[in-house]
Amino acid sequence: MARAYNFSPGPSQLPLAVLEQAARELVEYGSSGQSVMEMSHRSKDYEAIIARCEADLRELMGIPDNYKVLFLQGGASTQFAAVPMNLMNGSGKADYMVTGQFAKKAAKEAAKYGKVNVVASSEADTYSYIPQPDPEKVDPQADYFYICYNNTIYGTVFQAPPETGNVPLVADISSCILSAPLDVTKFGLLFAGAQKNLGPAGVTIVIVREDLLGKARPDTPTMLDYKVMADNGSMYNTPPCYSIYMVGLVLQWLKGLGGVDAIYEKNKEKAAILYDFLDHSKLFKNSVRPDCRSLMNVTFVTGDPELDKKFVAEAAAAGLLNLKGHRSVGGMRASIYNAMPREGVEALVAFMKEFEAKNG
Repeated sequence: MARAYNFSPGPSQLPLAVLEQAARELVEYGSSGQSVMEMSHRSKDYEAIIARCEADLRELMGIPDNYKVLFLQGGASTQFAAVPMNLMNGSGKADYMVTGQFAKKAAKEAAKYGKVNVVASSEADTYSYIPQPDPEKVDPQADYFYICYNNTIYGTVFQAPPETGNVPLVADISSCILSAPLDVTKFGLLFAGAQKNLGPAGVTIVIVREDLLGKARPDTPTMLDYKVMADNGSMYNTPPCYSIYMVGLVLQWLKGLGGVDAIYEKNKEKAAILYDFLDHSKLFKNSVRPDCRSLMNVTFVTGDPELDKKFVAEAAAAGLLNLKGHRSVGGMRASIYNAMPREGVEALVAFMKEFEAKNG
């Protein structure tokens, strides 16, 4: 079997061991006589699957007991509305850091439900760095403070969460969840779409502190009310059963590697290989400020859009897939999530060296 290296930003490459296990269990899970795809979410078999998935996630992330873990639908983008609907109901104000397209979309959505206060933005510099919040703009009365921790499109990441005092910190961690240690207690709410580092598309995980539940606006749709979902164990309606099962397999795979600390060391090594090449290349350039570089998404350009297209096409022919940059910025992007092996990054760098020798 010949598998390519898939550098897609999402849906992204999954661990081969996970895919092989899912294939073995596709027709029949255990001795249930049925596939997980066919299984009732109320059955004992499925209740065990989702319970283990939550327990493994809590163990890997160190999630305290006073946080609820929710398995929801609608993608991370639905949380752009769900967050203000559930939380922006005290002062009716929230602080947002706009460090990329997804944070900008989240701020725009939240403005439908209250006053959005942009306390920092790097948009003028094409989101090439993580700015510092303006102390004069930060509102101590805000209902929450919102960030996108890792910016998939631009390849930037927070090195540490901002200090927000008594204001709950909310973070979209879709493209960096489980890639590096993260202190959950620094946040009031975390959410992540699965299709980058957790599993296939279809489920979104929300981790929310219990004291933030029960504050939803009266007109909040039931399906977006965190307390309803928490009270029903994420089973107010049929959850995305198979996606949750797949996330569970990925979590077991990660535990087998040694957990988050172990994968963090691997991720640092992979990123260093690629960034070191870019820093010394005469053809390729990374435009992100070094102290803000993401371990998960590495962006680069040649400076010539036609040469960029040629690179993407020839890379694909060589089994290095989905390296085209986001349409809003162009160039190239290598997403090197947990499931991308070191060998994939080494193969990419070897190809880039060859391409540079022929086209530089």
